[in-house]
Amino acid sequence: MRRLTSVVETPRPSVHSVKGGWGLPLISGSVSRIQGWYRPAYEIAMSSRTCWKTGECMSLRAGDWVEVRSREEILSTLDRNGRLENLPFMPQMLQYCGKRFRVYKRAHKTCDTINFAGGRRLPGGIHLENLRCDGAAFGGCQAACLIFWKEAWLKPADQPDDAAVMPAATGCTEADLLAGTLAADQPSVGGPRYSCQATEVLEATTRLPWWDVRQYAEDLTSGNASAWRLLTGSIYAAVFTLYCYLPSFGLGGQAKRFTRAYDAAQRLYGGIPFPRYRGTIPADQPAPSATLDLQPGELVRVKSYADILSTIDVNNRNRGLSFDAEMVPYCGRTFRVRSRVTTFVNEKTGLINRLRGPAVILDNVWCNSRYSDCRMQCPRAIFPWWREIWLERVTGDTSNTASQARADREETRTPVASAS
Repeated sequence: MRRLTSVVETPRPSVHSVKGGWGLPLISGSVSRIQGWYRPAYEIAMSSRTCWKTGECMSLRAGDWVEVRSREEILSTLDRNGRLENLPFMPQMLQYCGKRFRVYKRAHKTCDTINFAGGRRLPGGIHLENLRCDGAAFGGCQAACLIFWKEAWLKPADQPDDAAVMPAATGCTEADLLAGTLAADQPSVGGPRYSCQATEVLEATTRLPWWDVRQYAEDLTSGNASAWRLLTGSIYAAVFTLYCYLPSFGLGGQAKRFTRAYDAAQRLYGGIPFPRYRGTIPADQPAPSATLDLQPGELVRVKSYADILSTIDVNNRNRGLSFDAEMVPYCGRTFRVRSRVTTFVNEKTGLINRLRGPAVILDNVWCNSRYSDCRMQCPRAIFPWWREIWLERVTGDTSNTASQARADREETRTPVASAS
């Protein structure tokens, strides 16, 4: 999912632009055949990861329990800028030292939210459940990004304290961590310019082509995604490719037939409709707005997909804010408001930006990267931002909320953390 910062004065590329093809090859054959080829590819992918134990990687999987290492151990892995392999260890992460958490997903790959150029490879990366940046060290940023962890900063929950060999100390201190939150190149006006994991993601990662099959092998073996999810994702990718490219050959009618067939197949088993239809408002016309003044804890229902399409322009934006394909699965469902969003760090500039108009984040609603161009199955779980016109306040009977929440947890493994 693209970071939804297109609401600032400098526009970002449309979430529906397509360059370079799609991020998942068609998977043919049975699940057993898939399992036959992904193991060798996974072993190759694992060989390139950073290992801080002597000759051994932890090979963490989604659902494993880990303990965050002590402050002293973690500081010993960092350079004087508070980074390990260019990935910042942010000051607020220190509060989790010595506590136990469950692995949400392996962060072996992530998305480029700066140049929107596809996927990125992150050696030894991990996401822990429910551990998100609070923005306190970054000007009150409210994006609540899921934190990246390196395996060097973690250990299996049942491992004795002295069982691992750590790198030699480099002299990084907590003061260095605080200093590292500010970029070295500060602007003369409009600052400060911040440096966080989101702004440094390109420095901490390398390009990951969509056709590198090893990433999908690791998605499977790490528990990030099931074979069925990869298979259905590849079918969607094929349909979307036809939807985008057939009109350029004068075959727009055929493209519509493919999307109608896709929707019909989805209806058979209660699936999600094709999520890349265009809004109905001309690009040069103003989009409607609504003011609900929603507050954290309130229940809201996401409007239907058709209703939302009538509030966005042909670039799928409402007053600059994108309605992304990854938001479509949540249409028609009920959630609680997690927080309001007005302030965020622009990943490209490191500067604080403010939204032109209010938006909210919904609890347990994040990008699952099912429909993302060239970066499918990205585990970053970015929170989308919702215009209030896309929502309606729920009053009266909310009896279906509990059962729906259970379904959401089953689908997305709602983060649960445990402190030792």
